[in-house]
Amino acid sequence: LFRSGDVWGEGQALPLTPDVSGWIRLFDGKTLSGWQTFDPGRWSVDADGYIVGRGTRSHLFSPTTFKNLEFKAEVKLNHKGNSGMYFRAKLGPGWPEGYESQVENTSSDPQRTGSLYNRAKMLEQLIPDDTWWTQHIIAIGNRVIIKVNDKIVVDFVDEKRSFMEGHLALQQHDPGSVVHYRN
Repeated sequence: LFRSGDVWGEGQALPLTPDVSGWIRLFDGKTLSGWQTFDPGRWSVDADGYIVGRGTRSHLFSPTTFKNLEFKAEVKLNHKGNSGMYFRAKLGPGWPEGYESQVENTSSDPQRTGSLYNRAKMLEQLIPDDTWWTQHIIAIGNRVIIKVNDKIVVDFVDEKRSFMEGHLALQQHDPGSVVHYRN
């Protein structure tokens, strides 16, 4: 889900109509229509209507760019899995430039779910493996707030204003990781 006031990427139209609470559904629950990846075959939609990422490193990019935003999803990750929710990311192959909200519970990376990767580190495991949780990112100007199950775990101000506009992206980090996204 995505929610924004009136600030979209330059020259871009609102792609969908917001619901009564202002949220815009960027995934139809059936296809990856409009989304883009440089690594085909690593992203799919399963029979339950969830986006599933598996295999080697890959990113699934939103159809448009965003500035001020709220980006929210329900996530489930397998044991030792590693994923991420990127925002204000540059479209391209490899590791995107942009912010990443970590999705990681028990892999070898010490930055756990809710971290703003390499900027505000959450070292405590908040979520058990194979459990659905809600991850909610709010980025307004140079302030980033990350909530896990409605609890604020990061409230960060980027004085450098590193990334002010870009795509949303879902990350599949490595072989053995299986991540599910819904809603």
